[in-house]
Amino acid sequence: MAGDLDELAAALPEGRVVTDPDVVGAYSRDHAEAVAPPGQARCLVSARDAGEVAATVSWASRHGVPVVPRGGGTGLAGGAAAVDGCVILSLAQMNAIREVDPADELAVAEAGVLNADLDRAAAAHGLMYAPDPSSYEISTIGGNLATNAGGLRCVKYGVTRDAVLGLEVVLANGRVVRTGRRTVKGVAGYDLTSLFVGSEGTLGVITSATLRLRPRPAESPATLAASFPSFAAAARAVTAILQARLQPSLLELLDRVTLRAIDDWKHLGFGDSQALLIAQADTDDGARRAAVMQRICTEHGALLADVSDSEAQARQLLDIRRLAGLATERLGAILVEDVCVPRSRLPDMIERIEGAADRHGVLIATVAHGGDGNLHPVFVFDHQPEVPASVWAAADEVFRAALDLGGTLTGEHGVGVIKRRWLAAELGEDAMAVHRAIKGALDPAGIMNPGKGF
Repeated sequence: MAGDLDELAAALPEGRVVTDPDVVGAYSRDHAEAVAPPGQARCLVSARDAGEVAATVSWASRHGVPVVPRGGGTGLAGGAAAVDGCVILSLAQMNAIREVDPADELAVAEAGVLNADLDRAAAAHGLMYAPDPSSYEISTIGGNLATNAGGLRCVKYGVTRDAVLGLEVVLANGRVVRTGRRTVKGVAGYDLTSLFVGSEGTLGVITSATLRLRPRPAESPATLAASFPSFAAAARAVTAILQARLQPSLLELLDRVTLRAIDDWKHLGFGDSQALLIAQADTDDGARRAAVMQRICTEHGALLADVSDSEAQARQLLDIRRLAGLATERLGAILVEDVCVPRSRLPDMIERIEGAADRHGVLIATVAHGGDGNLHPVFVFDHQPEVPASVWAAADEVFRAALDLGGTLTGEHGVGVIKRRWLAAELGEDAMAVHRAIKGALDPAGIMNPGKGF
């Protein structure tokens, strides 16, 4: 093993290969550690450019060493968890925004660029990078691409894949390929860009991307906050808002357990509210659209529904939404899930989640990108070496409910380690065979993030 690492160290600039167990251990896990504990990695490589990534993967290919790519480590499905004997390949230092082109409304960013930093760079030109996961201040573009991350603005602007024009990818044999283009249109060849987006590092390592930017709204969005006597009532209001064709730029839901967790921490005074809906409209007539959303919420039983065009108040409400994950973590160990159903079935899915919690005696805190039908039920349990059987039973019921309602196991977090056991139930054996064929063609030795995805 020492000889192998000497060869790797010789192929890279000094200091790139790290074997200190404390450092390697810190890079071996993501935010799903409680349910997807990491293995024992061989070493860490902190790459600075695509050439160093290619040299690392080439070495790994020659020696049959697993490669686990890593960005900010904010994943929630165990996709960045180390496997025994692997090299952890960190792209966090590849953080250059190579280009922002206002004329063509695009940017070229390396994989380690933070999502929020790219958006701030675009803002200097009156543009924005639309995908905005809740971890946008600490998650990287590479990780967002690997999981096809979503975010709060997905209801209007789409997920990460909708913002990707092209990629630079290091394949399992160390070769570098470039996919896609800088043009708005282009259908030459297979859509390899879409293939790699969401592939969770199992087909290659994304090192940079050409990304679509959008015009930034000129005015602060009109923001609606509405509290409801039940989570299901809030979900029915979301469905009605969508059916009214109001094109909101944000529709977020928080349930009672989440609100209590935030309130216990920050003392914001949510009172008896059982659910909170936060909505925004960022068009020129946003105030009118928000007023219609306000009326719809009132018609669906809202206890309170207020509209504001204050930028400060909007920021405060979004901060509340982004606090949800941290607040829930304070309750205990967590399993964060990510089911998505057709938007019209959102109320049904909420009832199924609440039923599963009651039947299995498990505390579930749920937030949702309501406009996408994308729910994040968070299963809370006491810290212990193994996830309790009751939690897995409740999760199994929730996953199968999503599939029963015509939905999916994951809208944006990815399959990772956690959801592999359910994947065939969604895809079917024929589609699974196609996945295996693609994996075998691009990674015949099976070194790229093994044990993840499928």
